[in-house]
Amino acid sequence: MSEPTTRNRLLRTLPPGELEELLPQFERVDVHKGEVLITVGQPLEFAYFPEGGLSSNLAVRNDGRRLEVGCFGYEAMVSTSTVLGSDRAPHEILVQVGGPWLRIRAEALRSVMRRSTALHDLMLRYTHTLVMTLSQTALSNGAFTIEERLARWILMAHDRLESDELPLTHDFLALMLGTTRSSVTLATQAVEGYGAIRAKRALITVRDRGVLLDLAGSSYGPAEAEYERLIGPFRDKPPHA
Repeated sequence: MSEPTTRNRLLRTLPPGELEELLPQFERVDVHKGEVLITVGQPLEFAYFPEGGLSSNLAVRNDGRRLEVGCFGYEAMVSTSTVLGSDRAPHEILVQVGGPWLRIRAEALRSVMRRSTALHDLMLRYTHTLVMTLSQTALSNGAFTIEERLARWILMAHDRLESDELPLTHDFLALMLGTTRSSVTLATQAVEGYGAIRAKRALITVRDRGVLLDLAGSSYGPAEAEYERLIGPFRDKPPHA
């Protein structure tokens, strides 16, 4: 009998015996592009562990304006509020690229955490790295140019999608960067002019990751380095340049 497996990076760091005990409590669900999986203030019935795709944490104003504060893929779980003892969602969760996810009832996850020191500590370490990502996004939005922010966001998507082809529209990018579609178009053209990407309708192809890293500067990297220090790499193989 083969050992139970998952592509979720967090769960894969658990000791094999604990992962074997935990996985039967999950069910697999498919999420789809454009789906709002969780709304602000929604009761958190489930915790989710993505195995693929790309999604965003969105802060939502009273007038409905939305701004991305973090993105995540198969290195993550949703929502850390479950880990911290809250039963309500602080952010909207929007799916940008669909994929398979694992879900477990929130109370079942908390019950296992009470028994498993390994899972408890892992969830706290991940929550710490998420807070760093949120902080880095705030710094990026306030202290970096739109070209630098765009380079950072493309790198984050590249980390998680395991492909040089990123199916991202300018409308999505405008939402992620908190700016207008026309500003995203100009920034994309500028980044493309450096040879870092090739942009077509609803598709960005990464041509040179090294150039993206140079463009993003210190807006990208601290949160990712902390994840790797405390949990492990995002990928089995690093993205190629």
